[in-house]
Amino acid sequence: MNSRESQLQAFDRLLTIMDELRSQCPWDKKQTMESLRHLTIEETYELGDAILDNDLEEIKKELGDVLLHIVFYAKIGSETNHFDIADVANEICEKLINRHPHIYGDVVVQDEEEVKRNWENIKLKEGKKSVLEGVPKGLPALVKASRIQDKVAGVGFDWEKPEQVWEKVEEELKEFKVEVENDNTDAMEAEFGDVLFSMVNYARFLNISPENALERTNKKFIKRFQYLEGKAKEQGKSLKDMTLSEMDVFWEEAKTI
Repeated sequence: MNSRESQLQAFDRLLTIMDELRSQCPWDKKQTMESLRHLTIEETYELGDAILDNDLEEIKKELGDVLLHIVFYAKIGSETNHFDIADVANEICEKLINRHPHIYGDVVVQDEEEVKRNWENIKLKEGKKSVLEGVPKGLPALVKASRIQDKVAGVGFDWEKPEQVWEKVEEELKEFKVEVENDNTDAMEAEFGDVLFSMVNYARFLNISPENALERTNKKFIKRFQYLEGKAKEQGKSLKDMTLSEMDVFWEEAKTI
């Protein structure tokens, strides 16, 4: 691994390159925070994919892309004298020190859960009116549900046992089934949302990431379906012309790969 000195040199090299690109490259000159935003989101998702695939080489590359974006935003901020990369780094350093009094102060904690509770209480003391202020509005709904539940649990609004949460899941499933039988579309959607929300909560009690779990299933389904498509093509068939029974043979094969 690189020494601290070589790590700092590498970061300085990146800052120098950013300066050069911003002053000399026509594309980089034109970029704004708004124009970079969707690209940053895309890069973050690509990093997430690499993490789920446990592809360390790809993780390294995607971290570089995300780091570039952070440096890019800081460069733009420095051009209007609002902030630079030092301000960004110092801001997060101060926040980390302030929110870890058990490391940088005299507070004693027993476990991870107590750290999380202290974290949320400290943020309220910093001026936040609600513990839910830190949940971005633009998060995908599944991720947002998970973050909401993490936040409120941090201040003690939580179930005591996983069994209680599962009972809530079963209760919501029954309510959803009633609305399905009533064929009430609006009520079905509302109750289905409650089912998902309660399942996300149950996953939290089992230390499962709902987002990661669903994405793993997505990837698994894609792999198996593409295997099915490939086998159909080998036989010169179109999926539209195959029966479900014929497709199911290849689907079961895909499960063994």
